[in-house]
Amino acid sequence: MVRVLLRGRKKRLSEEDITVVDRLQVRRAVSAAALGNMMEWFDFGVYAYLAATLGKVFFPASSPGVQVISAFATFAAAFIVRPLGGFVFGPLGDRIGRQRVLAATMIMMAVSTFAVGILPTYGTVGMAAPLLLLVCRLVQGFSTGGEYAGATTYIAEYSPDRKRGFLGSWLDFGTFVGYSLGSALVTVLTGVLSDADMASWGWRVPFYVAGPLGLIGLYMRLRLKETPAFQRVEEARREGTAQTPPDEDPVEQSRMSGRGRLKELATRHWKAMVICMGLVLVYNVTNYMVTSYLPTYMTATLGAPALTSQLLVLGTMLLVVLTITVVGRSSDRIGRRPVLLSGAMAMVALAIPAFWMIRQGGLLWPSAGCVLLGLLLVTFAGVSASTLPALFPTHLRYGGLSVAYNISVSLFGGTTPLLASFLVNSTHNAMVPAYYLMVAGLIGTGAALVLRETAGKPLRGSAHTVETEEEARKLVAAHRTHEARRARKVWIALRHRAVGNRGGKRPGKAAARSPR
Repeated sequence: MVRVLLRGRKKRLSEEDITVVDRLQVRRAVSAAALGNMMEWFDFGVYAYLAATLGKVFFPASSPGVQVISAFATFAAAFIVRPLGGFVFGPLGDRIGRQRVLAATMIMMAVSTFAVGILPTYGTVGMAAPLLLLVCRLVQGFSTGGEYAGATTYIAEYSPDRKRGFLGSWLDFGTFVGYSLGSALVTVLTGVLSDADMASWGWRVPFYVAGPLGLIGLYMRLRLKETPAFQRVEEARREGTAQTPPDEDPVEQSRMSGRGRLKELATRHWKAMVICMGLVLVYNVTNYMVTSYLPTYMTATLGAPALTSQLLVLGTMLLVVLTITVVGRSSDRIGRRPVLLSGAMAMVALAIPAFWMIRQGGLLWPSAGCVLLGLLLVTFAGVSASTLPALFPTHLRYGGLSVAYNISVSLFGGTTPLLASFLVNSTHNAMVPAYYLMVAGLIGTGAALVLRETAGKPLRGSAHTVETEEEARKLVAAHRTHEARRARKVWIALRHRAVGNRGGKRPGKAAARSPR
């Protein structure tokens, strides 16, 4: 009787409890999400490679060093409003759906990026030019506040449990493809056009390309369906049949206001928020150090030719593109935690050697240093999109990830080029970027140590997700076998305990009666 009760204590898994996703729809989801991220990072790549040119166009009255810092300050300004975008788009995505919010962020990014290409210069309208550039960057930052978190949530909720690392890595694959395309276009223009032509009209060309890319991305996102996990919550809300406590009731969760969701994140899921921010910090400090600051560092600080530095960083991005899905697939086998932990610890140990090699003359040593930084970067890029969404339950996933991700990126990631430039100029120590990476690596190591492994497991608050009906049947059979073995172990343990108690009571009773 007890054994039957033990086996029935937990609801049995059935095929109705498992989500079977359509492979074609999964491919569409991954492609549409990755394209939006690609466009975002196309803009970042263009801006990073054009920092010196944009400084001359929009801040001509300053010295060359101040021009670069001013351009990066405008770049960093977009990250100031990213948390605001996260606070708005994140809870909204948990209330009205992921697909609608992702379509809105796509429109805002495309329009604001294209607008940069048609801005008047300082020579035409004076101080209004840098102010207009700042407005465009603020709109980009606000829309980006809901972009990455929404895209990772969308892919994670559509991915089968056993392939989430591999499919999630395609999102950041789009990131680095977009950066590579943007930087490659600027590199070609730099090699073909004169400095005068680049400052006159050449810098506008990459921003014009963002318009058609945005239209393609919007078309793809409008064709997407809502994620299965969100659909389950919506169905429960419409039917109103949930019989669970209010704090776990999907009906109550879906009705919760944005303020209520933020309050729950701060009170009940603060540990997940802290872990998320730590992992995002080490990933984005490394990312922006390599993608946004390194070209300027090699050119302005080390005196390398602009074309050489651009080609080296472009080659680093191509290395990341070629290896990122391999890292993602590996994390499905060995786990996310080992990959992140090894990358963070390696960052602490190898940051100084990497920048030492970059500082050496010639081409061989700098190339080796860039390759080393690229391999460190890919350990974070390959698993972030599958690791971060798993930290939060379904009804808070978009909002929790948006808030934690964007606060960390704004405080530490987007400010990396600006702070690195300032510290190098003020201390005259060219190794400051390496020390900066070491601190980020230490923080990432701490976050990875307390991270709970999620590879191959369903997302919090979501059902198991598989690709075929056959996988669902095998999962149900395996689950029932596991539960039966668990119940048998508990039953045997109870019997041994009962026998031990009976055997231990007899001597005690005899001893108690003997004085009488």
